Amino acid sequence: MKLKFVATFASATLALPVLVACTTTVAQKAPTPIAKTTETGVTYRTHIAPLIKAQCAECHGDDAPTLAEFKLNEEGYKKDKLGPRTDTYADLLQIVAYPDHGAFMRRLDDGTNTPDKKPGNMYKNLGETDAERAANLKMIKAWVGEGAWNLNRWKAKGDVPGITKEQLDKLQLKY
Repeated sequence: MKLKFVATFASATLALPVLVACTTTVAQKAPTPIAKTTETGVTYRTHIAPLIKAQCAECHGDDAPTLAEFKLNEEGYKKDKLGPRTDTYADLLQIVAYPDHGAFMRRLDDGTNTPDKKPGNMYKNLGETDAERAANLKMIKAWVGEGAWNLNRWKAKGDVPGITKEQLDKLQLKY
């Protein structure tokens, strides 16, 4: 039995924090599983979950706080080098889509979408080599959805514009 889930986010009420930088070096992590896409496209279960487990679990895994817990003691968790959980589909969707839309993308971006061309603070954790990081970023972008990868925020802040409904509608995030 195959499940297909396409997430659409139009209204939620939780305030979500920004992903926190993890200081673990790439060399300490297990090799990244560069998964091949299937005819059905990139899915969380087949492609994204193994990548998140291999590359992000140390700081954002099952020992990390839920988003609600993180918000209650943000500074304490940052000192412990823990960010909000991303090891479940539900936790990851909250961080990808609402209300700090673009936080996930800003942190994983390779710099091609920023005026200063600097990669996000988590890009280095996408793999051990440039080729591995590029392949994993391509896979994550495919999961997010064609045209949905943007660094916009839920609400405009500084030079970063707010997300539009048209951009939000492009999110795929298949389970």
